[in-house]
Amino acid sequence: MTLEIYLIVMLLMLASIYFVAPIAVTNFRRYRGTRIVTCPENRKTCAVEVDAAHAAFTSLFSHPELRMKSCSRWPERDDCGQECLLQVQLSPKDCSLKDILARWYEERYCVSCGKQILPFRWTGQEYALLSPKGRTIRLSELPAEQVPDALATHSPICWACHVGKRQ
Repeated sequence: MTLEIYLIVMLLMLASIYFVAPIAVTNFRRYRGTRIVTCPENRKTCAVEVDAAHAAFTSLFSHPELRMKSCSRWPERDDCGQECLLQVQLSPKDCSLKDILARWYEERYCVSCGKQILPFRWTGQEYALLSPKGRTIRLSELPAEQVPDALATHSPICWACHVGKRQ
C-alpha cells in the first residue's frame, strides 16, 4: 500500500513539474533584465530591474506579481510607489533594454566604413556609437537610462572603427 502511495505522489510531483515549470521559466525570461521606463513622478527616463524570480514564482498561483529589484533613481527615491511597473506589465518587450537595442541595431551600417553592424546580442561583443561631435563611445559606458537619448542622437559605428578612432 505504501509503495502505491509513493508512486502516486511521485507521479503528481512529476506532472506538476511538467505543467508548472514552463510557466515559471517563461515568466522569469519575460521579466529579467533592465527595463527602460518613464518615471511617473518626474516624467524622465529611468532604468529599472524587475525581481524576475518573484514574478516567476507568483505566476505559478495567479498573474505574475511585479516588484522592483533596482532603479536608477535609488537610493534617494527607493520609497516610491513603483507605478512604473505598469509599463513593464503592459509591454515587457517594448521596454526591455535588450530588445530596444536589438531593434535599433537591426539593419544598421557603420557611418565610418559602411559595413553592416552585426545584430545586437548580449554575448560580450562590444558595440559603439558616434556622437554628433565625432566622439565614439562604447555602449557599455552609457548608463542604461541614457541609452534611448543616445540612440536618438548618435550614429552606429562598428567596433573596428571605434577602436581605430580611439588610437
